[in-house]
Amino acid sequence: MLRFIVSVGVVFGFAASAPAQDWAKTRLEKSPRHGEWVKLKSAKREVQAFVAYPESKDKATAVVVIHEIFGLTDWVRLVCDQLAEAGYIAIAPDLLSGAGPKGGGTESFDGEAVRKAILALPADQITGDLNAVTDYVAKLPACNGKVAVAGFCFGGSQSFRFATNNKSVKAAFVFYGTGPEAEADIKRIEAPVYGFYGENDARVNATIPKSKELMKAAGKTYEPETYDMAGHGFMRAGEAPDANDANKKAKDAAWKRWKELLKKV
Repeated sequence: MLRFIVSVGVVFGFAASAPAQDWAKTRLEKSPRHGEWVKLKSAKREVQAFVAYPESKDKATAVVVIHEIFGLTDWVRLVCDQLAEAGYIAIAPDLLSGAGPKGGGTESFDGEAVRKAILALPADQITGDLNAVTDYVAKLPACNGKVAVAGFCFGGSQSFRFATNNKSVKAAFVFYGTGPEAEADIKRIEAPVYGFYGENDARVNATIPKSKELMKAAGKTYEPETYDMAGHGFMRAGEAPDANDANKKAKDAAWKRWKELLKKV
């Protein structure tokens, strides 16, 4: 069974606005890997985060996982567990920590409120939280000091953006997120950026050519890949019991590529 250290006195559930994820919670409960909740300091804030550890005798590379616009859900925690299964320490911060009713996080929001709260988060606060999480995980005794970042949807855009703000990040994995539009921001990127996109996602895909242009002009590595007939959010949708063939195939292919790229970090 997945073992939890609950440092905040409450186990988060998924946001009501996210698709039902009982299947993700069930899989987490059956995991043999160690998972725990931690509380981190970020300036004057406290950030709650979920950490999953691999079963390994060697120190491991870490991955900061940035959640979707639905907040820190059971599926995001499942992604952390899957990364741990592949041999990586994975940490997912709840960027809504303290933003909810009575100082709660993702679990305290209902319906559309979680989306609105995430969109209202100050950009500098997000960067500060991600910096705090990156520093924390890099210094864990089980970590080898190398940290990559990955995100989905809202988190995909934030992973691209975080690469412009933190030079210690070794790689950024952008799942159906948009890239920065300012040349000055792009020039600050030092890590390779790898994109994962669904073919049926015109809104996001329309931004890929500009990202290619800016990254190439700045001499940066940006390698996007688009998966046939997959929609926005295919990593989560492709994992669900009712996944369609295109999303499931894209999810499997993206995981394969992601793991291969992580080995190079």
